[in-house]
Amino acid sequence: MPGPLDGRVALVAGATRGAGRGIAVELGAAGATVYVTGRSTRERRSEYDRPETIEGTADLVTEAGGAGIAVPTDHLVPAEVEALVARIADEQGRLDLLVNDVWGGEKDFAWDTPLWETDLDQGLRLLRRAVETHAITSHHALPLLLSTPGGLVVEMTDGTAEYNRDTYRVSFFYDLAKASVLRMAFSLGHELGPRGATALALTPGWLRSEMMLDTFDVSEENWRDALERVPHFAISETPFYVGRAVAALAADPDVARWNGRSLSSGQLAKEYGFTDRDGSRPDAWRYLVEVQDAGRPADVTGYR
Repeated sequence: MPGPLDGRVALVAGATRGAGRGIAVELGAAGATVYVTGRSTRERRSEYDRPETIEGTADLVTEAGGAGIAVPTDHLVPAEVEALVARIADEQGRLDLLVNDVWGGEKDFAWDTPLWETDLDQGLRLLRRAVETHAITSHHALPLLLSTPGGLVVEMTDGTAEYNRDTYRVSFFYDLAKASVLRMAFSLGHELGPRGATALALTPGWLRSEMMLDTFDVSEENWRDALERVPHFAISETPFYVGRAVAALAADPDVARWNGRSLSSGQLAKEYGFTDRDGSRPDAWRYLVEVQDAGRPADVTGYR
């Protein structure tokens, strides 16, 4: 049976691991052809030096029911992005969905370290990878996306506009990067809306990414073992949850109602009726405000 995204073409920029991988796989499960990009391949690892690769993601997309196509791309290099989009145009003739999920900043910030004590090169590198990459990718991809009515751009970030407006996020450069991506979605909404396309910002909650699981020395199978040390981790979600959010948005004929908006996986789960892989619906950002940030004991009752 064809999926709701059968015949659609997506580009997930930054799909090696984490949210990008989860999004790519769920788009594949909905029947899409998904181009997955990143710098970690089976032949060459990025400075992350981790086992996940774009080829691995592409295989998962295909196994899920879509068509996964891995294209090694450094999104800081305009010529590489231009070549990527030219390939999509040549092979598919269209681009229906662009997911800007490039990040690459885990090694370039320290928690609660003020600007004047931050390594300046690291901070500026974080901004280049988290912000400049999105601008470069949209610059080259949007003409192709606009060639077919109803295109969608999803800017992936950390935190909703409302939460980030009132909350200091980690460090100066981290905070600036996430706010910038939120504003990108707002600005693109103004530019794309009158031209028949939609742009929005989307955040997962506390993500059980491969790197987060490793940090807590657990796996997806036994992730709850981490709750003894980090009780609020109980609100966490898999990368496939936000993936299902993107798939639901891409299949929504009325997706333009979200143009320029800031959205979360938990919010959209209630709107579209999907769940995480365990059948739950974590609402992490409401939990953060009402439980964790409020200093209350960890209790996810009513939040997932």
